[in-house]
Amino acid sequence: MSEPIVYLNGEFLPLSQARVSVLDRGFLFGDGVYEVIPAYGGKLFRLEQHLARLEQSLNGIRLESPLARAEWQPILSRLLQGERDQAVYLQITRGAYPKRDHAFPESIRPTVFAMATPYPEGRPQPAKAITCEDIRWQWCHLKTINLLANVLLRQEAIERGAQEAILVREGQVTEGAASNIFIVSGGVLATPPKGPKLLPGITRDLILELAAAHGIPCQEREIEADELARAEEIWYTSSTRELVPIVELNGQPVGLGRPGAVFERMYELFQDYKRAFRATR
Repeated sequence: MSEPIVYLNGEFLPLSQARVSVLDRGFLFGDGVYEVIPAYGGKLFRLEQHLARLEQSLNGIRLESPLARAEWQPILSRLLQGERDQAVYLQITRGAYPKRDHAFPESIRPTVFAMATPYPEGRPQPAKAITCEDIRWQWCHLKTINLLANVLLRQEAIERGAQEAILVREGQVTEGAASNIFIVSGGVLATPPKGPKLLPGITRDLILELAAAHGIPCQEREIEADELARAEEIWYTSSTRELVPIVELNGQPVGLGRPGAVFERMYELFQDYKRAFRATR
Protein backbone atom coordinates (compact mmCIF):
# COMPACT_ATOMS: atom_id res chain seq x y z
CA MET A 1 0.00 0.00 0.00
CA SER A 2 1.42 3.38 -1.01
CA GLU A 3 2.26 5.96 1.61
CA PRO A 4 -0.41 8.66 2.03
CA ILE A 5 0.26 12.14 0.72
CA VAL A 6 -0.32 15.05 3.11
CA TYR A 7 -0.40 18.82 2.72
CA LEU A 8 2.01 20.97 4.73
CA ASN A 9 2.53 24.71 4.20
CA GLY A 10 1.85 24.75 0.49
CA GLU A 11 3.43 21.40 -0.38
CA PHE A 12 2.06 17.91 -1.03
CA LEU A 13 4.49 15.30 0.25
CA PRO A 14 4.62 11.77 1.72
CA LEU A 15 3.57 11.60 5.36
CA SER A 16 6.99 10.34 6.47
CA GLN A 17 8.62 13.47 5.04
CA ALA A 18 6.33 16.00 6.77
CA ARG A 19 8.19 18.02 9.43
CA VAL A 20 7.11 20.81 11.79
CA SER A 21 9.43 22.93 13.94
CA VAL A 22 9.64 22.13 17.66
CA LEU A 23 9.15 25.87 18.16
CA ASP A 24 5.75 25.77 16.51
CA ARG A 25 3.22 27.39 18.85
CA GLY A 26 0.84 24.51 18.30
CA PHE A 27 3.46 22.19 19.83
CA LEU A 28 4.46 24.59 22.62
CA PHE A 29 1.11 26.14 23.56
CA GLY A 30 -1.67 24.28 21.76
CA ASP A 31 -2.10 27.59 19.89
CA GLY A 32 -4.19 26.44 16.96
CA VAL A 33 -7.46 25.05 15.65
CA TYR A 34 -8.55 22.07 13.60
CA GLU A 35 -11.43 20.73 11.55
CA VAL A 36 -12.46 17.22 10.47
CA ILE A 37 -14.35 17.00 7.18
CA PRO A 38 -15.99 13.77 5.93
CA ALA A 39 -15.73 12.78 2.28
CA TYR A 40 -18.17 10.40 0.60
CA GLY A 41 -17.76 9.17 -2.97
CA GLY A 42 -14.63 11.26 -3.36
CA LYS A 43 -16.45 14.48 -2.44
CA LEU A 44 -16.11 16.64 0.66
CA PHE A 45 -19.32 16.56 2.70
CA ARG A 46 -20.88 19.80 3.95
CA LEU A 47 -17.67 21.62 3.19
CA GLU A 48 -19.17 25.10 3.51
CA GLN A 49 -20.44 24.37 7.00
CA HIS A 50 -17.09 22.96 8.07
CA LEU A 51 -15.20 25.94 6.67
CA ALA A 52 -17.60 28.34 8.40
CA ARG A 53 -16.87 26.58 11.70
CA LEU A 54 -13.14 26.70 10.96
CA GLU A 55 -13.40 30.46 10.45
CA GLN A 56 -15.33 30.80 13.71
CA SER A 57 -12.57 28.94 15.54
CA LEU A 58 -9.84 31.04 13.89
CA ASN A 59 -11.66 34.25 14.76
CA GLY A 60 -12.06 33.01 18.33
CA ILE A 61 -8.30 32.65 18.80
CA ARG A 62 -7.58 35.85 16.81
CA LEU A 63 -5.78 34.10 13.96
CA GLU A 64 -6.40 35.21 10.38
CA SER A 65 -7.19 32.43 7.93
CA PRO A 66 -4.15 31.70 5.75
CA LEU A 67 -6.40 30.99 2.74
CA ALA A 68 -9.64 32.31 1.33
CA ARG A 69 -12.60 29.95 1.69
CA ALA A 70 -12.61 29.08 -2.02
CA GLU A 71 -8.96 28.00 -1.89
CA TRP A 72 -9.49 25.11 0.52
CA GLN A 73 -11.55 22.81 -1.68
CA PRO A 74 -8.93 21.98 -4.35
CA ILE A 75 -6.24 21.42 -1.70
CA LEU A 76 -8.33 19.12 0.48
CA SER A 77 -9.85 17.23 -2.47
CA ARG A 78 -6.38 16.39 -3.77
CA LEU A 79 -5.73 14.43 -0.56
CA LEU A 80 -8.65 12.07 -1.11
CA GLN A 81 -7.80 8.47 -2.00
CA GLY A 82 -10.42 7.21 -4.44
CA GLU A 83 -14.13 7.18 -3.63
CA ARG A 84 -14.17 5.30 -0.33
CA ASP A 85 -15.42 7.10 2.78
CA GLN A 86 -12.68 9.20 4.35
CA ALA A 87 -12.07 11.97 6.87
CA VAL A 88 -9.88 14.97 6.09
CA TYR A 89 -8.06 16.39 9.10
CA LEU A 90 -7.09 20.07 8.76
CA GLN A 91 -5.00 21.85 11.41
CA ILE A 92 -3.84 25.46 11.52
CA THR A 93 -1.48 26.77 14.20
CA ARG A 94 -0.14 30.28 14.72
CA GLY A 95 3.22 29.02 13.43
CA ALA A 96 6.84 28.82 14.58
CA TYR A 97 8.85 31.68 16.09
CA PRO A 98 12.46 31.70 17.39
CA LYS A 99 11.44 32.84 20.89
CA ARG A 100 9.07 31.03 23.24
CA ASP A 101 6.72 33.74 24.51
CA HIS A 102 3.06 33.55 25.46
CA ALA A 103 2.28 36.82 23.63
CA PHE A 104 1.46 36.66 19.92
CA PRO A 105 4.62 37.22 17.85
CA GLU A 106 4.53 39.75 15.04
CA SER A 107 5.03 38.71 11.40
CA ILE A 108 4.58 34.97 11.93
CA ARG A 109 3.40 32.54 9.27
CA PRO A 110 0.70 30.02 10.26
CA THR A 111 1.44 26.33 9.96
CA VAL A 112 -1.16 24.52 7.84
CA PHE A 113 -1.36 20.73 7.82
CA ALA A 114 -3.95 18.39 6.27
CA MET A 115 -4.29 14.66 5.69
CA ALA A 116 -6.99 12.15 4.74
CA THR A 117 -7.65 8.83 6.48
CA PRO A 118 -10.15 6.06 5.59
CA TYR A 119 -13.30 5.57 7.63
CA PRO A 120 -13.90 2.19 9.26
CA GLU A 121 -16.38 0.22 7.20
CA GLY A 122 -19.74 -1.08 8.39
CA ARG A 123 -22.53 -0.01 10.68
CA PRO A 124 -21.48 1.50 14.04
CA GLN A 125 -21.68 -0.90 16.96
CA PRO A 126 -23.85 -0.01 19.97
CA ALA A 127 -21.74 1.67 22.64
CA LYS A 128 -21.40 1.99 26.37
CA ALA A 129 -20.89 5.37 28.06
CA ILE A 130 -20.20 6.87 31.45
CA THR A 131 -20.94 10.30 32.85
CA CYS A 132 -18.08 12.58 33.93
CA GLU A 133 -17.74 16.07 35.32
CA ASP A 134 -16.94 18.47 32.48
CA ILE A 135 -13.43 19.72 33.35
CA ARG A 136 -12.75 21.55 30.07
CA TRP A 137 -12.22 25.27 29.52
CA GLN A 138 -15.10 27.72 29.00
CA TRP A 139 -14.84 28.21 25.22
CA CYS A 140 -15.79 24.75 24.06
CA HIS A 141 -17.55 26.18 20.99
CA LEU A 142 -14.08 26.72 19.45
CA LYS A 143 -12.52 23.66 17.84
CA THR A 144 -9.01 24.17 19.18
CA ILE A 145 -6.17 21.68 19.49
CA ASN A 146 -6.21 22.07 23.31
CA LEU A 147 -7.71 18.60 23.83
CA LEU A 148 -5.94 17.26 26.91
CA ALA A 149 -9.10 17.41 29.05
CA ASN A 150 -11.04 15.59 26.31
CA VAL A 151 -8.27 12.98 26.09
CA LEU A 152 -8.35 12.36 29.84
CA LEU A 153 -12.14 12.08 29.89
CA ARG A 154 -12.24 9.71 26.93
CA GLN A 155 -9.47 7.61 28.48
CA GLU A 156 -11.45 7.37 31.71
CA ALA A 157 -14.33 5.97 29.68
CA ILE A 158 -12.06 3.42 28.01
CA GLU A 159 -10.57 2.33 31.33
CA ARG A 160 -14.07 1.82 32.70
CA GLY A 161 -15.08 -0.40 29.77
CA ALA A 162 -16.99 2.25 27.82
CA GLN A 163 -16.49 4.01 24.50
CA GLU A 164 -17.54 7.57 25.35
CA ALA A 165 -17.90 9.95 28.29
CA ILE A 166 -21.00 12.14 28.57
CA LEU A 167 -19.96 15.39 30.19
CA VAL A 168 -21.95 17.18 32.88
CA ARG A 169 -21.44 20.76 34.05
CA GLU A 170 -23.50 22.25 36.88
CA GLY A 171 -26.00 19.43 36.62
CA GLN A 172 -26.56 19.76 32.88
CA VAL A 173 -25.35 17.63 29.98
CA THR A 174 -22.98 19.50 27.67
CA GLU A 175 -21.63 16.99 25.11
CA GLY A 176 -19.41 13.94 24.82
CA ALA A 177 -15.64 13.93 25.17
CA ALA A 178 -15.48 13.74 21.36
CA SER A 179 -19.09 14.02 20.25
CA ASN A 180 -22.47 15.70 20.58
CA ILE A 181 -25.21 14.05 22.64
CA PHE A 182 -28.87 13.32 21.81
CA ILE A 183 -31.55 11.73 23.96
CA VAL A 184 -35.07 10.55 23.25
CA SER A 185 -37.47 11.35 26.08
CA GLY A 186 -41.24 10.96 25.79
CA GLY A 187 -40.75 10.21 22.11
CA VAL A 188 -39.08 13.59 21.52
CA LEU A 189 -35.52 13.89 20.29
CA ALA A 190 -33.50 16.45 22.27
CA THR A 191 -29.96 17.83 22.28
CA PRO A 192 -28.34 20.63 24.32
CA PRO A 193 -28.51 24.08 22.71
CA LYS A 194 -25.54 25.77 21.09
CA GLY A 195 -23.38 28.02 23.24
CA PRO A 196 -19.87 28.23 24.70
CA LYS A 197 -20.33 24.93 26.57
CA LEU A 198 -20.29 22.75 23.46
CA LEU A 199 -18.97 22.48 19.94
CA PRO A 200 -21.59 23.21 17.26
CA GLY A 201 -21.39 19.86 15.50
CA ILE A 202 -22.01 19.67 11.76
CA THR A 203 -23.50 16.18 12.10
CA ARG A 204 -25.55 17.44 15.05
CA ASP A 205 -27.07 20.17 12.87
CA LEU A 206 -27.83 17.71 10.07
CA ILE A 207 -29.65 15.39 12.49
CA LEU A 208 -31.88 18.29 13.53
CA GLU A 209 -32.50 19.21 9.89
CA LEU A 210 -33.46 15.65 8.99
CA ALA A 211 -35.70 15.28 12.04
CA ALA A 212 -37.57 18.50 11.19
CA ALA A 213 -37.90 17.52 7.51
CA HIS A 214 -39.32 14.07 8.31
CA GLY A 215 -41.71 14.88 11.13
CA ILE A 216 -39.62 13.57 14.03
CA PRO A 217 -40.32 15.75 17.09
CA CYS A 218 -37.07 17.42 18.18
CA GLN A 219 -35.87 20.11 20.57
CA GLU A 220 -32.74 22.04 21.38
CA ARG A 221 -32.95 22.42 25.15
CA GLU A 222 -31.05 22.01 28.37
CA ILE A 223 -30.83 18.36 29.43
CA GLU A 224 -30.55 17.70 33.15
CA ALA A 225 -28.06 15.00 34.08
CA ASP A 226 -30.69 12.97 35.92
CA GLU A 227 -32.74 12.76 32.70
CA LEU A 228 -30.15 10.40 31.26
CA ALA A 229 -31.18 7.57 33.56
CA ARG A 230 -34.81 7.90 32.38
CA ALA A 231 -34.11 8.42 28.68
CA GLU A 232 -35.64 5.99 26.20
CA GLU A 233 -32.61 6.39 23.92
CA ILE A 234 -29.21 8.09 24.04
CA TRP A 235 -26.91 8.59 21.04
CA TYR A 236 -23.70 10.37 20.27
CA THR A 237 -22.78 11.95 16.95
CA SER A 238 -19.66 13.27 15.26
CA SER A 239 -18.23 13.76 11.77
CA THR A 240 -16.10 10.62 11.98
CA ARG A 241 -18.48 8.32 13.85
CA GLU A 242 -21.74 9.71 12.44
CA LEU A 243 -24.51 8.29 14.71
CA VAL A 244 -23.81 5.79 17.49
CA PRO A 245 -26.48 4.41 19.86
CA ILE A 246 -25.58 4.18 23.55
CA VAL A 247 -27.16 1.07 25.04
CA GLU A 248 -25.53 1.17 28.49
CA LEU A 249 -24.81 4.16 30.75
CA ASN A 250 -22.85 3.84 33.97
CA GLY A 251 -23.38 0.08 33.90
CA GLN A 252 -27.17 0.31 33.49
CA PRO A 253 -29.16 -0.36 30.29
CA VAL A 254 -30.49 2.61 28.33
CA GLY A 255 -34.14 1.98 27.51
CA LEU A 256 -34.45 -1.64 26.40
CA GLY A 257 -30.69 -2.00 26.17
CA ARG A 258 -30.62 -1.95 22.38
CA PRO A 259 -30.80 0.71 19.63
CA GLY A 260 -34.22 2.35 19.73
CA ALA A 261 -36.79 2.99 17.04
CA VAL A 262 -35.97 6.70 16.70
CA PHE A 263 -32.30 5.92 16.27
CA GLU A 264 -33.05 3.30 13.60
CA ARG A 265 -35.23 5.77 11.71
CA MET A 266 -32.63 8.54 11.92
CA TYR A 267 -29.80 6.21 10.95
CA GLU A 268 -31.61 5.27 7.75
CA LEU A 269 -32.44 8.90 6.98
CA PHE A 270 -28.77 9.79 7.42
CA GLN A 271 -27.68 6.98 5.10
CA ASP A 272 -30.27 8.08 2.51
CA TYR A 273 -28.89 11.61 2.71
CA LYS A 274 -25.36 10.31 2.15
CA ARG A 275 -26.46 8.21 -0.82
CA ALA A 276 -28.13 11.24 -2.39
CA PHE A 277 -24.98 13.27 -1.80
CA ARG A 278 -22.80 10.62 -3.46
CA ALA A 279 -25.09 10.70 -6.50
CA THR A 280 -24.66 14.45 -7.03
CA ARG A 281 -22.21 15.79 -9.57
